Parts: sequence; structure tokens; C-alpha cells
Amino acid sequence: MINMTKVITAITAQKRNTQRLNISLDGEYAFSLDRLTAAWLKVGRKLSPEEIVSLQEKDEQEVAFNRALRYLSYRARSEAEMRKYLSDKGFSDHVSQTVIDRLKDERLINDPRFAQDWIDNRVSFRPRSQTQLRFELRNKGLSEDLIEDALQEADLDDIELACAAGKKLVGRYARLDWLDFRQKLGAALARRGFSYETVRSVTRQLWDECQTQTPAREQ
Repeated sequence: MINMTKVITAITAQKRNTQRLNISLDGEYAFSLDRLTAAWLKVGRKLSPEEIVSLQEKDEQEVAFNRALRYLSYRARSEAEMRKYLSDKGFSDHVSQTVIDRLKDERLINDPRFAQDWIDNRVSFRPRSQTQLRFELRNKGLSEDLIEDALQEADLDDIELACAAGKKLVGRYARLDWLDFRQKLGAALARRGFSYETVRSVTRQLWDECQTQTPAREQ
């Protein structure tokens, strides 16, 4: 019977990435592994074909997991965003799912929390309509039920959101006459998804507030 086992003859760190180790079998380079995956390997150890395949699979998962952590370091991600990212990087569906399950277990991916944090961030820094928030969360791959639950939990009101958005912008237009003020601020609010009625009401309200602080202009 042919002996298919191979002997580890060298384990050396890569020059450009010392966290990866080059593994040589029977005197020839065979593959590289993450240090964590290769922690139990020693020169002289015999590896069966099944062990070699298992090591390579574990290494791919570890590489994918580290890529995922790097992707998360910029901002939180939805499950759908992470799945697309891993797929775009060439990882198989099986590896992607394994990584996503691990991220969920470690609470690094949590779609309900993602939706709530996304809404809170928008409301605090760049207010927009509930319609626009729904659109953004759909683009992140969240389900309609989850989006609706998050919006209900946030208990938002479009008039209040539009006022908050308008107050962040109104300084740009405060010295304009009424027609230009209404057009420019109204267009800015419309781009954030607010309805015509909401825009009309809020632009008038903010205009009136401006007039109590600056000399009256032609209306």
C-alpha cells in the first residue's frame, strides 16, 4: 500500500508577513499557514492527506476572518455587506458562512443593533426622512421586518427630523430672500427624502425663525 503521508521538513516565517509560516513537506515548499493554525505543527511531524486538507481549510477560514475584522475596523457592517465582501474577495460560500457565524457568536455582526445604530447616527449627525432611512437600510441588506422594528423603536417624526436637518443647513441660506431660501433649503430637504408637505411646512417655519434674528427681507 502506498504511503501518502508527508513529513514536515521546514517551518519558516514569511519575510513580508511574519504572521504567516511557510510549510515544507518532504523537502519542498507545500503551502503557507497562519501562525494560529500552524501552532501545533513541528518539523518531523507526519501529515496525512486529510490533515493537510483540514489545515488548508482552517487557514482559509482564519485568513477570511482576519479580512472580515479589517473590514469591520472602518465601521459596523450588516450581515449582507459582510457576505458580499467575503464573496468579492474570492472566499467560498462555506468559508463565508463559517466566518459570519463566528462573527455573530462574538457579537461583531448583529443586524438589529446595526439598524438601530445606523438610525441613531443619521438622526444625530445627518437627519433624513424615514423613507430615506428605509431605503438606506434596504441597501445594506436588512429585511423589511427588521427595518420596521428599528424605526418603530426609534419613534421618529418626519417634521422633527426635517427641522433638525434644516437647522444644520439654514446658516447657508439665512441671508437669501424668501424665494431663494425656500428653493435652496427645500431642495436640500427633498434630497433627504422629505415629502413636499413636510418641506413646505419646515422651510416656512425656519424662515420665520430666521426673520427674528436678521433684518426682514422681501417675501
